Amino acid sequence: MIQNLIAYAVGTLITLFPIANPLGAVPIFYSLTATDTPRYRLRLAQKTSLHVILVLAVFLLGGKVILSFFGISLGVLKIAGGLIVAHTAWEMLTARRRLTVQEHQEAIDKEDISFTPMAVPIVSGPGAIGVVIGLSTKTSQWFDIVSCLVGIVLLGVVLYLCLVLGESLIERLGETNMGALNRILGFLILAIAVQLIADGSIDVLKTSAPNLLTGLM
Repeated sequence: MIQNLIAYAVGTLITLFPIANPLGAVPIFYSLTATDTPRYRLRLAQKTSLHVILVLAVFLLGGKVILSFFGISLGVLKIAGGLIVAHTAWEMLTARRRLTVQEHQEAIDKEDISFTPMAVPIVSGPGAIGVVIGLSTKTSQWFDIVSCLVGIVLLGVVLYLCLVLGESLIERLGETNMGALNRILGFLILAIAVQLIADGSIDVLKTSAPNLLTGLM
C-alpha cells in the first residue's frame, strides 16, 4: 500500500510540476524580494509553499462539489483547463512576463507577496487548479485523496527548495540557459494542454453526441 501511495503521489507531482512551474517562479520571486533580507526572503519562501499547498488541497477536496454546484462536466473542465494551460505555455515559449508591468510594480510595493502574486496566480494558478479539480473527479477512495494530497505537499517542498536555492541556480545557469529551460517546459506544457483539450472534446462528444463519435470511430 505504501508503494502505491508513493507512486500515486509522485504521479500527482509529475502532473502538476510543469504546469505550476516552480522553476519559472524563481526569477519572479527574487525580483520581487530584491530589497528584502535573506532571513525575510526565507520566511516568504516558506509561506508561499504553504499557501500553494493549502490552495491546491482546498480545490482537490472541494473539486467535485464545485463541478456539481456550477453544473460543469469533466469534459468541459478539461477543455477550459487546456485552453488556460495553453495560454500559459505560449507565454513561456514567447518569453512573455507572467505578471504585467503594473502587477509587478504593485507586488514590489507589497510587504508580503507569499499569497499574491506568488502562490496565486503564479504557481497555483488557474491551470494548476483546473488539473487538481480534474484529479478530484478520479478520487473515489480515501487512499486516492491522501495520495494526491501527498503529491501536492511534495510540490510545495520542491517549490520551497527552488525558491531557497534559486539565487545560486540563476547565477550558475545564467539568463540565457534559464530562458531555454523555460521554453522547453513551455513546449511540454503546450503538449499537455493539447492532450487536455483532445480528451475533453472526446468526453463532451461521448455525452452530447455518442452516435456521432461511434460513427467516426
